[in-house]
Amino acid sequence: MRGLRTVRESIEHFMTPLPHCIGRDQPLSVAHERMRSFDVRHLPVLEGGKLVGLLSQRDALFVETLRDVDPTKVPVEDAMSSDVYVVGPDAPLGDVARAMIEHKYGCVVVTQGAHVAGIFTTIDALRVLLAMVETHP
Repeated sequence: MRGLRTVRESIEHFMTPLPHCIGRDQPLSVAHERMRSFDVRHLPVLEGGKLVGLLSQRDALFVETLRDVDPTKVPVEDAMSSDVYVVGPDAPLGDVARAMIEHKYGCVVVTQGAHVAGIFTTIDALRVLLAMVETHP
């Protein structure tokens, strides 16, 4: 994260660039392994390189608790949300944070054209808050 100057700055300055993604047809077991390996809770879901959904750790775990669900056979698309909050890299941080609060979004996917450029999660938002507190005690 670059130095914090103002919440009017674009989300591009605070997002995690080039997040780890997963294909919609991959099994949930692969998604879990990827989340554990990279210590993340959200994976943008792609099909043919284009964003088609978002898989959260919570949603994946919920689907796995259902009767007769085998995480090695159930695809990511069965647990993903197709209603993804997406912004461009120039979206103001304040606007993004406001929408996250109002809708209780756990993350925002940042796209540049048709490609996933980054992700901004509640952890990233806490990093911004910490930088503000440390800069202006």
